[in-house]
Amino acid sequence: MSTPRIREAIEILSSAFSAEPAKARAKNAPATARLNEGLRFEVTGPYNARIVTDMPPAMGGAATGPNPGWFLRAALASCTATAIAMRAAKLGITLESLELTVESESDSRGLLGIGDVSAALGAVRTKVRIRGDATPEVLRDLAAWGDAHSPVGCTLRQSADCSLDVEIV
Repeated sequence: MSTPRIREAIEILSSAFSAEPAKARAKNAPATARLNEGLRFEVTGPYNARIVTDMPPAMGGAATGPNPGWFLRAALASCTATAIAMRAAKLGITLESLELTVESESDSRGLLGIGDVSAALGAVRTKVRIRGDATPEVLRDLAAWGDAHSPVGCTLRQSADCSLDVEIV
């Protein structure tokens, strides 16, 4: 979709949601993980989406796919990049290139239940490489706006309410 078409779509949606805010709220499509073999899981979602996760051999997996933490970083990178691109289109900025890299650190003792160590990823860093037909200051502001409005980034920073329902089958 071209920048003018993206801008038009955003303007139409923004107008509709401003007029009727309740229409902006939605229940998101679920992701369902099913055990395949060992530590390999197939995760399915909307529009026939399918990904495979696995753990490295050192953790008992076969490394047939990225580990789940990588998909979290991928989600943050693509979500933030999307927010930046949408904002650029809305402002009439043409992006010549946009690349985001998300890095993190972890301590595997948390996953293994060793000691009082959190399994959470830590030191999450997003690096943005951007070029477009705007000043460096505007491009920096654009990247910051995308970071502040990325649903995945906001969820990570705000610690969404989580619950667990267990069904024994």
